[in-house]
Amino acid sequence: MVSTFYRVGVTVLLGIGIATGWGCTQASQPPDQAATDEAQPEAAPAESDAPEAASDPQAEWEAQQAQVAEVLETKSRDELSSSSPTKGNADATVVVYKFSDFQCPFCAIAAADMKGFVDGRDDVLYVYKHFPLNSIHPEATPAAKAAWAAQQQDQFWLYHDGLFAYQDRLGEAYYVELAEQIGLDIEQFNRDRNSDAAAQAVAEDLALAEALELPGTPAFVMNDLLIPGGAPLEFFNEAADRLKAYDESQP
Repeated sequence: MVSTFYRVGVTVLLGIGIATGWGCTQASQPPDQAATDEAQPEAAPAESDAPEAASDPQAEWEAQQAQVAEVLETKSRDELSSSSPTKGNADATVVVYKFSDFQCPFCAIAAADMKGFVDGRDDVLYVYKHFPLNSIHPEATPAAKAAWAAQQQDQFWLYHDGLFAYQDRLGEAYYVELAEQIGLDIEQFNRDRNSDAAAQAVAEDLALAEALELPGTPAFVMNDLLIPGGAPLEFFNEAADRLKAYDESQP
């Protein structure tokens, strides 16, 4: 059975207009290789192949959305958010899950945008989920574990901001330096980030992202509604307003 929020959400997105495009994906090339290939001319498709190569963004999104709704229908809100870092109204009807990678440059941009979105509303709960794209970002999982360790000392969001602010410095030395700068207990921090619990927490988020078949980072799910890649901040506000209005209209 497809949830009510999914059915309403599809109407919301079709009404607002579906955006397309994702930031980082597992199929992305490492930065050095991508820079090399940019200098090479892109081969134009043969005329006979052009119609077959064309894709339908709306159809692709609807297929992804159906998968997201099916998976999330089996999970409770508490199961999805109780152990994750959160911001905002814990009792909010609208919950936004961000699946993110600390080494993804698009995630850094989205982090700044979402700060304004969450800080500007009192009717949304924002939940962070780790989605390290390990095939292209070697520091994604170590950074996620370090952030999890900061969460154990109630400093996830400050550490989160520091990681995104200096993505070019991600690495062992910076993880410790940042922890020291924000006043963490370093002995506990190092113990926590190297623990089985840290690895399990990141792995569980990654497994959820894979079950949802999310195409890349950053990826956002509002309740059980997949927000298309490239959606602007105004899109989030409009979708949240409509979903909230629908909920309030119910007896």
